Amino acid sequence: MLARCVERFGGSAAIEEGGRTLSFHELAQDVERAARAFVAAEVQAGDRVAIWAPNVSEWIVAALGVQSAGGVVVPINTRFKGGEAAYVLARSRARLLLTVNGFLGTDYVALLARADVDLPELRGTVVLRGDAPDGTRAWDEFLAGADAVDPAEVERRTAAIAPDDLCDILFTSGTTGNPKGALSTHAQTLRAFRDWSDVVGLRAGDRYLVVVPFFHSFGYKAGWLSALMMGATVLPHLVFDAAEVMRRIAPDRVSVLPGPPALYQSILTHPEFGDHDLGSLRLAVTGAASIPVELIRRMGDTMGFETIITGYGLTEATGIATMCRYDDDPETIATTSGRAIPGVEVLVVDDAGAEVPRGEPGEVVVRGYNVTQGFLDDPEETARAIDAEGFLHTGDIGVMDARGYLRITDRKKDMFIVGGFNAYPAEIENLLLTHPCVAHAAVIGVPHERLGEVAKAFVVLRADEAPVTEQSLVAWSREAMANYKVPRSFEFVGALPRNATGKVQKFKLRAR
Repeated sequence: MLARCVERFGGSAAIEEGGRTLSFHELAQDVERAARAFVAAEVQAGDRVAIWAPNVSEWIVAALGVQSAGGVVVPINTRFKGGEAAYVLARSRARLLLTVNGFLGTDYVALLARADVDLPELRGTVVLRGDAPDGTRAWDEFLAGADAVDPAEVERRTAAIAPDDLCDILFTSGTTGNPKGALSTHAQTLRAFRDWSDVVGLRAGDRYLVVVPFFHSFGYKAGWLSALMMGATVLPHLVFDAAEVMRRIAPDRVSVLPGPPALYQSILTHPEFGDHDLGSLRLAVTGAASIPVELIRRMGDTMGFETIITGYGLTEATGIATMCRYDDDPETIATTSGRAIPGVEVLVVDDAGAEVPRGEPGEVVVRGYNVTQGFLDDPEETARAIDAEGFLHTGDIGVMDARGYLRITDRKKDMFIVGGFNAYPAEIENLLLTHPCVAHAAVIGVPHERLGEVAKAFVVLRADEAPVTEQSLVAWSREAMANYKVPRSFEFVGALPRNATGKVQKFKLRAR
């Protein structure tokens, strides 16, 4: 892929960061040198190399360098503490760790050391950016090892890589237990995200602000990898801050800004919204368990996006399963996650695994080339997730219409029953977001003596609106939704707990 990009886009900008521009030709040269350095560090074909770092250009060069040498990339969540990172390193049997020092004031090397976990297979740590503590090597020092390796060795390694060889192991978020490592191949990744790029209309010359973390498939595969594949310029962004993102759009001529719904909600409700020129924005791509229709409308009408694409995917399906299409009407884009991508089957089934009638809710299952090869060293979890017919059971509740378009309503485990009625938190949240004073909302089920469970809402209010009371929101909700959906209580919070990709961590709300 990288070689073809050099042929097609050679001198144009592949990555721009901090005033430095790397052309596609220069990126390929840096990747080849990094690959030789990994060979010098005795990384063999199939060896795992972990990257525990934020969105920086070195992440991209390192990942492509590892893969060019035949290795397997293991991204680590930058929000992980030392013990959590050590779990991933041990589970993946990583031979090298690539990290940074000083990101958000964090010393990742010290965090790992304090975890005091034995990692016998970890041969060393390389600091991509920041000071390299004792016992580690700086990235420049590590790259110097490339000088001892014949370029022909990297050519031989790259030529030996087969389509079905692993390219990465992405660990699931681990919100309900230890993370599981989903295995992906080169062929799966390239096919899925060429399709993704074609569907969303990503094109050469686009300027793609990658805000979603590189350790997640949205920031990595639908992020910098797709951008490079199509000849777009990658603009890495370290950490999401609505004001900082708005400030970058005009000077960096940002045309593509994908992200979770919370990213756009945060921009639209920020006090500085309206103070910045957002006129260069062209393409938005978003997806989640459910996306408020009103948010999609405001993204077009108020933020000025020409194209808004919604989709649905998960790590265990190489990050992609369904997508809307260019010629879909606005209502379809706003209210569904699209239809199955080419070569993939998506069904909605009951607890026995039988397909339910169109228009009825059930669990979403996926079968096709994009489904993970399995969970790393965990045949039991693999068998639980992927049935004998090859369908991946997602744990998401959805409804499919007569056209095959999917609407995700909630997580299977998040649904609760109020006096015999199924209540879907995402549906209630969408209704609450139509209230003029509500910026963000999250709903959970809580015990109730008579009804079994009822809704409780955690709400972040808009800063620019008059204050409201719990009583007034309850009264408003009774007018806006069926009685069994109405939250019996509201709790006002300054922010909702979210993971690094913007999804609300409802297990933390339940713990409260």
